[in-house]
Amino acid sequence: MSGASFMADSTGRLRWPGGEARCALGRSGVTPAESKREGDGASPLGAWQMRGAYWRPDRLARPASGLPVAPLLAEAGWCDDPADASYNRPVILPCAAGHEKLWREDHVYDLIVELGYNDDPVVPGKGSAIFLHVARPDYSPTEGCIACGLDDLLALLAAAKPGDVLEIVR
Repeated sequence: MSGASFMADSTGRLRWPGGEARCALGRSGVTPAESKREGDGASPLGAWQMRGAYWRPDRLARPASGLPVAPLLAEAGWCDDPADASYNRPVILPCAAGHEKLWREDHVYDLIVELGYNDDPVVPGKGSAIFLHVARPDYSPTEGCIACGLDDLLALLAAAKPGDVLEIVR
């Protein structure tokens, strides 16, 4: 675990070294990781490593970060089909399995931080695509992710380094 403290709580506050902001969590609130299920709309409680980030190069400049960052491809997707071998992994579209499209018309995935939830090992049906991403303008709930304003996400990402975790707490 990293010494840096990155934390999102169920009251809608996101904190990181040098910053604090409003955030949105899952439409069903938070749930213990062992209770998390695909499609339940809950954010999983626990500490999840920030694996790296993706950004929309047609909308943003490369973000500053100590984490690995990569441009998001127009064909990028994320498998959310528990029956598929690529479950909770990035995929290139088109993809026959159920998936989420990451290149979106809205701006919520203009910047995505991949969180290490249910990825080592992947357990089918325990939830997929748990990200830290840009909030909708009204901060409406997510499908289980954590979301904040773009400027706040850029500031958080600039403070992040390999090994840092984001903890989701009550």
